[in-house]
Amino acid sequence: MSITKPIKNHIQALRAEYEVLRKGKDSLLVMIDEAEIPESVYNSNAIENSTLTLKETEKILLDMEVARNISLREVYEAKNLARVIGYIRNKSQETEVNRELVLFLHQMLIGGIDDQIAGRFREPGEYVRVGTHIAPAPEHVEKLIGSIIIEYASDLSAYFLDKIAKFHLDFETIHPFCDGNGRIGRVLLSFQLQHLGFPMIIIRDCEKKKYYQSFGDYRDSNNTKTLEKIISLGLTESFHKRIAYLKGDNIIRLSEFTKRHGKSASAITNAARRQNIPAFREKGVWKISGNFEYTKSL
Repeated sequence: MSITKPIKNHIQALRAEYEVLRKGKDSLLVMIDEAEIPESVYNSNAIENSTLTLKETEKILLDMEVARNISLREVYEAKNLARVIGYIRNKSQETEVNRELVLFLHQMLIGGIDDQIAGRFREPGEYVRVGTHIAPAPEHVEKLIGSIIIEYASDLSAYFLDKIAKFHLDFETIHPFCDGNGRIGRVLLSFQLQHLGFPMIIIRDCEKKKYYQSFGDYRDSNNTKTLEKIISLGLTESFHKRIAYLKGDNIIRLSEFTKRHGKSASAITNAARRQNIPAFREKGVWKISGNFEYTKSL
């Protein structure tokens, strides 16, 4: 159990506030989720070295013309991932993660891009490497995926974030597909959160170095703390955003908030990154409720 008690208590308090505020406002939450899809798509694809910008991703998802020539593959990657994210939002309450869901999501993601590998695990002769990590032989993939699914479902004592982090680390270590492992893994992470009644999170491209470090930490020393911290911060930020909107607060840029209070921009930004203040990002810009009262203790 790596998530500390103060963090657990903070997440529990945020969830309790969220549950009270959300009553009768499901349509607003749907709007927030849908507005986040381009940002989710952009960041997940950017982690996999897509050249698309956030603005280009938004235009592609709206079927608008993009100023430069973009490969058809990147267009499909954006549109397919958006479909997958929309699908899990609607289906997360209906089922737990299972083999059939994993394969179906992969079919949605890779279909039309490479139909030869879409919707199936790696087959004999199909080996993959991520950096210096060589994934398990394809002959073991089916059994390994089954094992981590059973482990996740049967462990009723572990804290939910610890379980989700370990599942993600195991999934990416197995690398069950020829392509699309990272994007499917991040989709499953949000699916698991939503299944438990939590909002989805965005693992951002600017966090890529720390995110990749989490896999090395796990493979080298079985250390799950790096990813647990990324997920807990992402979930806290997601709560802060939704609570601000549910309250109907006046939302302002963090830079404006800093000027109002005459504080150091770097100190406030660091507090936002650590989630010591209820700040959140929209299109990469830090924002906060204009009603939040800053205290020195923060």
